[in-house]
Amino acid sequence: MSRFRITAILLLVFLGVTNASANTLVSTSPISGSTLSVSPTNVTVTGQVTLLADAPDANTITVTDPNGVRVDDGTITISDVSATVGVRPLVESGMYTVTYLLASEGEVPLEGSFTFKYQAPSVISTANPTPEPTQSQTPASSSWGTNFFVIVLLILAVLVTVGLSMYARKLFRDR
Repeated sequence: MSRFRITAILLLVFLGVTNASANTLVSTSPISGSTLSVSPTNVTVTGQVTLLADAPDANTITVTDPNGVRVDDGTITISDVSATVGVRPLVESGMYTVTYLLASEGEVPLEGSFTFKYQAPSVISTANPTPEPTQSQTPASSSWGTNFFVIVLLILAVLVTVGLSMYARKLFRDR
């Protein structure tokens, strides 16, 4: 092969090929396909590419219950590569569907859907606390050794203060 061909091939390989990175789904919260027993307060979708926070009309996340009724509150928050939407308290058991369309700069929008199952508690009962008597606390015994040590330290502190004041008075007089 000639040098020209080799140079042309190398230029095509290094300069002619563009990076084919598309914004793909990295994670979801709640996890796709999971079963929840506690109603989530929000749903988060995380991609690979930074999302456009200044394009509120381009970003949508909808959460629907088993009957197709929206249960999200419509407030989408974009934080770098993640988008979060608030969810009203879930009351009905079944499969919930999350559909998302999120815009990212210079990329094809991140689009898709996933489901999670919510299993509502069968009976919600209020806990009735029953008071139980507590054992009486015995006061901690004082140690004479500790008391003596503290008293000696206080006396030494007073003596040092008196000694320093006398030394300062002597220095002031000798001046």
